[in-house]
Amino acid sequence: MIELLEYPFFRNALIGLIIINIAAAMIGTYIISRRLVAISGGITHACFGGLGLGYFLGLNPIVMAAVFSIASSLGVETLSSRYRLREDSAIAVIWAVGMAVGVIFVFLTPGYVPELNSFLFGNILTVSSNDLIIFTIYTVVLALFFALFFNKIVAVAFDRDFARVSGLPVTFINTLMTVLVALCIVLTIKLVGIMLLMSMLSLPQLIAEMFTHRFKSLIFLSGAIGIAGSIIGLFLSAYINVPCSALIVAVYAIIFVIGKIISECLNR
Repeated sequence: MIELLEYPFFRNALIGLIIINIAAAMIGTYIISRRLVAISGGITHACFGGLGLGYFLGLNPIVMAAVFSIASSLGVETLSSRYRLREDSAIAVIWAVGMAVGVIFVFLTPGYVPELNSFLFGNILTVSSNDLIIFTIYTVVLALFFALFFNKIVAVAFDRDFARVSGLPVTFINTLMTVLVALCIVLTIKLVGIMLLMSMLSLPQLIAEMFTHRFKSLIFLSGAIGIAGSIIGLFLSAYINVPCSALIVAVYAIIFVIGKIISECLNR
């Protein structure tokens, strides 16, 4: 299997998976801590509206997806905080509207939309050198933000009301984290697709949560699990010739079951 590393597209896929898993470890831990796993699903499906509009207008669909992602994530925050709508209800609204807009514009776009399946189901092997540069820049910015505001992020993630009473910049942290979550989702679409993205941002964290509940430990452990599962899935997919993104999620699921068995044995 080592000879696969001789192919540039395979090396790009491997490096891309490692970089995005590092970012997903930070973003996913924040989402899990805030009990907002569904928001990743809501924003990914809202992305579909941006993709459809981008194809219809002849613009870059990824850029339009990013615009829709940021707008939808900020919309969830606005609906839940200013208009007192429950976050799960706000996510459901954004989810439905995004999918509806996407379907309408894809239908109105003349001809066949060639890359739609790539965004829906992912195609890791198409990751380019330019994608890697963008992924790296995003991950570095995200890591710097976490390093500078780590304690504040932890406080906001676990108890926003207490953080607000303590004088912490809750609105600033919330807004910026919301934007970073949206950007992470957009950048990861090309790797695993809309349908499987939520697993990448939640399963490694749920596995890590069986063994630790400390925020920093969750980030490192979930990152290690995510990278290991992704590498195993990537090499296995090349060996048995099945879609890589689906196999990575299947590997995560197997690790989850194994982790559950181990944690149950340790807690007896």
